[in-house]
Amino acid sequence: MSAVRLTHFTDPHLYGDENESLRGVATLPALTAALAHARARDWPPDALLVTGDLVQDDPAGYPHFRRLFGALGLPVLCLPGNHDEPQAMQRELSGEPFVLGGFVDLGRWRIVLLDSCLPGSASGALSAPALAALEEALAGAGTRHCMVCLHHHPVPMASRWLDRVGLTNAAEFLHVIDGHRNVRAIVWGHVHQSYDALRQGVRLLATPSTCAQFLPNADEFAVDRRPPGYRTLELHADGSLLTEVVWVERHAGGSSRSACSAA
Repeated sequence: MSAVRLTHFTDPHLYGDENESLRGVATLPALTAALAHARARDWPPDALLVTGDLVQDDPAGYPHFRRLFGALGLPVLCLPGNHDEPQAMQRELSGEPFVLGGFVDLGRWRIVLLDSCLPGSASGALSAPALAALEEALAGAGTRHCMVCLHHHPVPMASRWLDRVGLTNAAEFLHVIDGHRNVRAIVWGHVHQSYDALRQGVRLLATPSTCAQFLPNADEFAVDRRPPGYRTLELHADGSLLTEVVWVERHAGGSSRSACSAA
């Protein structure tokens, strides 16, 4: 496997009612369109990644997710967001092709899936067992490069309201990350916008939602006019990665493409 190819979807916010909308976007049709858009491009990837808020506080949305993703013949790596119902998610998405938490080794890469959710809170935190599991996964990766995935953002997004609901123990999380030279990227959802930065040689990536987007750099909550989106990633054997954010326009798709070499 020369490069590991992933397609990253996040925050679909599905309901049991297939016509229900969130902030003006019908969430199931939007996710269906994003998936169809991805399948019409460079398909198939080696795996699909979904970083939380699969549903909008409605467990009846999980069967829609299972129907869309379950028949694709690809591993679907999932973790929960603050709007998910963990027990229902575990029940509805148990067994192949779904992978809930833990880590997956693909080629020269280890993909680590973390649960950052706090019951009843929009903010997130990683429990002591989760941090210990992260430490173990990174320490045991051998010569593999690592990509760490979670729902909540571990760095500020320059958005006052949004930064009140990020990862509350980000310093502890980043302390673990900083202790391992094999971490190449951290990927998250939750923020409903694209983000791409570098911190101490580690790529920091947030992916747009497949439904509505939040306005970047806003002090108060505001919805952006950008369309649904998703991200593709190529993880190369030398630790470099190539990533593209794809916006699902009504008539034509736009994208933002960038590359990064290993630190």
